[in-house]
Amino acid sequence: MSEKSKLQGMLSAKCPVCKTGDMFPVSVVSYRKLTDVNPVCSHCEANLMPEPDFYYGAMYISYAFSVALFVAVGVALYVIHGDPETWMYLTAVVVSNILLLPLMLRYSKVLYLYAWSGSLYKKKRR
Repeated sequence: MSEKSKLQGMLSAKCPVCKTGDMFPVSVVSYRKLTDVNPVCSHCEANLMPEPDFYYGAMYISYAFSVALFVAVGVALYVIHGDPETWMYLTAVVVSNILLLPLMLRYSKVLYLYAWSGSLYKKKRR
């Protein structure tokens, strides 16, 4: 077992069991292969795809990230520019969503897998 904490494993997008193997075949910030998750951990061979459509639940987390980004950008624009026009809000939100898309999609999957990892990877009792 690695000495990494659960938070360090999440931030580096590592396997929830060993916190060493990568969850994604490419970098977390890459725009390539946005939806791909490694089927098994390269280090401990834990199954990172527990069910065929397991990661559909991560859409709710991704939606929450988008709403939080929308609110944060709106508040920042309001504080910085007073009350800007609507097109400024829309442009800022669309551009920030496009730029942060890989992070939001991938970390929603990371958070979802880590949230369920307690029940998915229980150690068998004898």
